Amino acid sequence: MKKMILLTTLLCFVLQPVAMAQDKMGPADDKAMMAAWEAYATPGKIHEILASDNGSWTEEMVIYSKPDDPNPMKASLTSESKMVLGGRYQQTSHKGSMMGMPFEGTGFVGYDNASKKIVSIWMDNMGTGIMHLSGEYDGSPTMTLRGEVIDPLTGKAKQVRGTFTIVDDNTRKMEMFDTDATGKEYKSMEIFMKRKK
Repeated sequence: MKKMILLTTLLCFVLQPVAMAQDKMGPADDKAMMAAWEAYATPGKIHEILASDNGSWTEEMVIYSKPDDPNPMKASLTSESKMVLGGRYQQTSHKGSMMGMPFEGTGFVGYDNASKKIVSIWMDNMGTGIMHLSGEYDGSPTMTLRGEVIDPLTGKAKQVRGTFTIVDDNTRKMEMFDTDATGKEYKSMEIFMKRKK
């Protein structure tokens, strides 16, 4: 019963601004609003491209701790990708071992029909932050996303960039680029993904 009351209260809180807006609009505005929300909520071609990653993958990761790192760290992971929430977002869960410890990470990627951008969040058990990236998509095999993270060493924000490349039907390449103390960008990570058959 308490859960039902909480859910009802939450729905009222979320829907109240919509109801108030509808009170001030005429039938034509009402139709325009419904059409806009329908377009916003409907998965499209780019969501289909994201769905092409559905399945199981093996991953070979290389991590560079600094520019021109002579001894990068290597790790082997596995991942599972699936579309969630009616095909609107892609969820990928990664597992493996890193620095002698169990590693788990989860990312969500989607295409925001309103902003016309790819949007992504990432979280893992090696930290407590959530990384947000976004970028425009021009239909090429490579998506480039940019964002800002807090450097745990300095407590200050720094710029990061990620690329995701569709190499072929069963191969993907992910790269992350960090920013060093001078503000110069360098490659911090590379992952080659192979679809399990």
